[in-house]
Amino acid sequence: MVRFGVICPSEIAYRRFMPALASVPGCSFTGIGVNSFEERFGIDEGTADGKQKGIMKKEREKAGEFLYMYGGCLFQSYEEVVSSPLVDAVYIPLPPALHYYWAVRALENGKHVLVEKPAVLSKEDAGRLVGLAASKGKALHENYMFAFHAQLDAIKEYLDSGTVGEIRLMRIAFGFPLRAADDFRYNRQLGGGALIDCGGYTVKYASMLLGDSARLVQAVKNRVPGYEVDMYGSGVMVNDRGVTAHIAYGMDNDYRCELEVWGSRGTLYTDRVLTAPAGFVPHMKLRFNGREENLELPADDTFLKSIKYFMECMESAGKREEAYSGILKQAGYMEDFNRLAGAALSG
Repeated sequence: MVRFGVICPSEIAYRRFMPALASVPGCSFTGIGVNSFEERFGIDEGTADGKQKGIMKKEREKAGEFLYMYGGCLFQSYEEVVSSPLVDAVYIPLPPALHYYWAVRALENGKHVLVEKPAVLSKEDAGRLVGLAASKGKALHENYMFAFHAQLDAIKEYLDSGTVGEIRLMRIAFGFPLRAADDFRYNRQLGGGALIDCGGYTVKYASMLLGDSARLVQAVKNRVPGYEVDMYGSGVMVNDRGVTAHIAYGMDNDYRCELEVWGSRGTLYTDRVLTAPAGFVPHMKLRFNGREENLELPADDTFLKSIKYFMECMESAGKREEAYSGILKQAGYMEDFNRLAGAALSG
């Protein structure tokens, strides 16, 4: 039985991770960790002001909802989670800038690590983190869960079969409207920025479709007045066969989550390719010079499959190497994007 500890009572942990974990055989939930005053503010509780105490009270109330729904214990700090002898694996759904530190602490304490995307904010950190995981013989998995959806396999089959003919262009777009002003995505220090958040999805999926020879050749990051991070952007990726993918993303945008593949004979289009929730039935349109077909794609539970993959990584050195390679490759693409865009990785 693999015993999981969760760092931070985040929305994605409560809404997606915990229900999926409950469905995975061989897993149990040990408890949820809230950060200590020292971890959050660099002070002890006795010197905290009213605002700081209010923030911590709200965090503990959210953790209480976890315990009410799923049982388990409350860890009084993140350090308690990563060092607990009752925890075998740690799930880290923190803001991106905190991933590396707590993943390192978990690995140093002999825990397997499932970390939300992006696992790190630099190629250098990716190398260090993977090296540490490998030296400890521990699983390290970056949770780009869309990659496990069965619809991606179905789409690939259609493309490989030549249904739309020779591919002339691929286009991937993912963006959503503004969130609350205090959302971590708009905070530079917490690893905010559109490329780091939604842009990473488009880069990863384009690289999956283009194959091992995929490379970035153009990248643009754009700002919006009043925000300290990049808010939208676009790029171009190609492979050695000359197939091109246009990618676009943003977090001050009309909602889109789509793939379009334009071929010599037809066009393939789907609009929930990166965010289909558990049980949702995606649809795909095939257009052939004015004639249109609407096809149903498989429903799936990507978080469930991502956790199962993480479990496989715990058992198999080959799977661990595969997961390590994926983290390094994605970090490399993100660094290339920033280099081409003429900006630091943090946005």
